[in-house]
Amino acid sequence: MAFITSAPARQSPALRSSPAKGRTNVNTAQTLAKQKSLERKAVRYKLPLAELAMFTQQLSSLLNAGLPLVQCLEALQEQTQDPVFRIIIRDVRMDISSGNSFSSAVKKYPNSFNTLFTSMVEAGEASGALAEILSKVAAYFEASVKLSKKVKSAMVYPIAVIGLAVVLVNVLLIFVIPVFAAMFADFGAKLPAPTQMLIDTSNFLRSYFWAVGLAVYGIYWGVKKYCSTPVGRGHKDRFLVRAPIFGPLIHKIALSRFCRTYATLIRSGVPILRTLEIVAAASDKVQIEEACDDIAKHVSSGGQVSEVIGANPFFPPMVRHMVKAGESTGNVDGMMGKVADFYDTEAEAITAALTSLIEPLLIVFLGVVVGGIVMAMFLPIFQLGAVAGGLQ
Repeated sequence: MAFITSAPARQSPALRSSPAKGRTNVNTAQTLAKQKSLERKAVRYKLPLAELAMFTQQLSSLLNAGLPLVQCLEALQEQTQDPVFRIIIRDVRMDISSGNSFSSAVKKYPNSFNTLFTSMVEAGEASGALAEILSKVAAYFEASVKLSKKVKSAMVYPIAVIGLAVVLVNVLLIFVIPVFAAMFADFGAKLPAPTQMLIDTSNFLRSYFWAVGLAVYGIYWGVKKYCSTPVGRGHKDRFLVRAPIFGPLIHKIALSRFCRTYATLIRSGVPILRTLEIVAAASDKVQIEEACDDIAKHVSSGGQVSEVIGANPFFPPMVRHMVKAGESTGNVDGMMGKVADFYDTEAEAITAALTSLIEPLLIVFLGVVVGGIVMAMFLPIFQLGAVAGGLQ
């Protein structure tokens, strides 16, 4: 008996390819969504100064090699590892290709390209020496990054030690001291004052740790909010400059940044009033902003920069003498650059001295804090005879 079997129905090509096409559509949609997310981030993306310095140096080198600006940006776009910055470079390149200037293109991303960079690009386009000016800007950024790294590396150790001390003290107060408190409660005698105070602190922290956390956060938020106001920012900057240990370092870094920015802009042909605007905007100290405003008013009425600097207590006498000498010789930018180099060296020396000084101070601090807690807890045991006598 013969059986007739029907052949399996063949699927049409459209049906066979539908799963692959579906996966392709999903991948395309995910890629587009990721691209749009990166483009939204690009508008408010803050480029690290080290990355901006590298970009500026590479762009200057490519321009000096004779490549057109659009081709230079295309090469930098391909080699950058940051996906958000890659989109920014792409948009800047497309903006230039459509007929806009380089300075107007980078001004659309103020968080990535700071005021100094955009102003120097504008000056470079006006003078026809964009590559040379970008090289100066790159040197300025690299010097700033180098000094900032040295200061941050010097601060890592004390911050780590203080953080460790805070964690260790909290662990002792929350977990260790209650064990001793339960043991001392069996003695039934009055404990020494340091021990009792430590136990009371431990009980308060365990019962109201949430209130302590809220209080610390509230104080932090309040101080941060106050420092964001013009009055609070002025008080903060003046306090930091006058601080006993780190004040001289902060002061010298601010002076170095002022002098180097001023020298770089003047050397690049930026007008003095515009230079003062940029220096004030690039500065993070109220004292320098006020000084730039006073200098601009004085220069507009025919005065000299050294006269205002000499009357401002924020600037040491050496700055006034160097600026005055530069005005006499017509080499203000050169003198300001030397002052910046001098204060960079001073800041590095202070950083090295603080690093060597802070280490033993922090060890003593840790020993006093932790040792004080341990001594307070073992004090009743040392006086065990007197404490146990209360049981009789």
